[in-house]
Amino acid sequence: MKKKSLNKELFDFIKTSTCSFTCIKEIRMQLLKNDFIELYENEKWELKTGKYFVIRNDASIIAFKIGSNYSNGFNIVCAHSDTPGFNLKPRSEIYEYNYMKLNVVPYGGILNYGWMDRPLSIAGRIICKKLDKFQKKIIDLNDTLCVIPSEAIHQNDSANSNLDLNTQVDLIPIISLNNDKDIVKNLLRQYLKLDSNTKICDYDLFLYCKDKPMYIGTNKELILSPRIDDLSCTFATLKSFLESDNENNINIMCIFNSEEIGSMTKEGADSSFLMDILKRVSAQVNLDISVALQNSLIVSADNSHAVHPNHPTKSDVSNQGFLNKGILIVREKDTMTDSVSATIFKEVCRKAKVPFQDYTSRNDMTTGSTLSGLSIRHVSVDSIDVGLAQLAMHSANEVMGTDDTFYLYKAFKKFYNISIKREIDTIELIEN
Repeated sequence: MKKKSLNKELFDFIKTSTCSFTCIKEIRMQLLKNDFIELYENEKWELKTGKYFVIRNDASIIAFKIGSNYSNGFNIVCAHSDTPGFNLKPRSEIYEYNYMKLNVVPYGGILNYGWMDRPLSIAGRIICKKLDKFQKKIIDLNDTLCVIPSEAIHQNDSANSNLDLNTQVDLIPIISLNNDKDIVKNLLRQYLKLDSNTKICDYDLFLYCKDKPMYIGTNKELILSPRIDDLSCTFATLKSFLESDNENNINIMCIFNSEEIGSMTKEGADSSFLMDILKRVSAQVNLDISVALQNSLIVSADNSHAVHPNHPTKSDVSNQGFLNKGILIVREKDTMTDSVSATIFKEVCRKAKVPFQDYTSRNDMTTGSTLSGLSIRHVSVDSIDVGLAQLAMHSANEVMGTDDTFYLYKAFKKFYNISIKREIDTIELIEN
């Protein structure tokens, strides 16, 4: 696949994946189109050579391909489905001063001022009841419905010097001038065309930025888009997984929810989800899981920070990240990257003919947890943290290089087509 075509699909994926629920819904549709079989955790499995996937809590997914000679190990790539935004609270409507506002709570570490004056819509999951049965529905209202208005400079003469926004005061969106105390449920009922016998019981709803991905720069060398973190990595993982085959290994794609809030949910990376699936698959195909894990590698894909054009001193002095210069090999105190996993993945990049960069942050800058660092609590296996360089992380719109998702896609496709053979003092990468 060429870079331009890949980026077009990336743009479509970002526009569709407006929250973790819609992201997993889109991935599910693509897997089904490619003849994957959906499995359910509350049912018995009967596996053989083939392609399968499992969804947990509608917001995380693990897909796997069992080759005809699955005697080696697992090739695992992890990314995450959730992005920073706003959750709607229960009883979210607040009407005052002729405005209908929505009581929301920030989801993840949002860049507060980056969300002001942006077109916002609503997506997520609702639970309905009809004829004594509960039903889950994944929805995206899609219309531009809300905005968080800035305070004008004339009314706040310190606005340009004081960016201390109060999340309960300054980040509350307006949705209407009508005093409709059930405005959210009425929107949902209208969107789903629910009849009078159907009751909306509860919801997990998010506000998301409606801006569309676009190219910027004189040579279109940059991408400006919402949700680059982490949908760029998620998309590269999905595309490479779909297009790869490995008869000697079991290829696995993990897209976890909840990374932006610490991953401590039943479907997050710090859950038993991955290990539960590995155990069930191993038992079904009569694979010794302890041996297989020693011939495996987890690649955790999540973005990191490019050198900022106006604040270059915020980056490390010798291990910086640059846009369009290749995949970041992330080495921090709380990542799982070590000399073994870094050597393996750098060789994968060389085989795929894509550039890579060693990356660390400054010692006095905080860094977030990683998917592999959390998964390792439950799955003891060699792991590495990689990602793409970007600007404006956790703002409503973010910036990345035009080439970098393509680099990641090519590297992951090559990774999914190798086997790792280990002996006492040697490691060999065998292409399938």
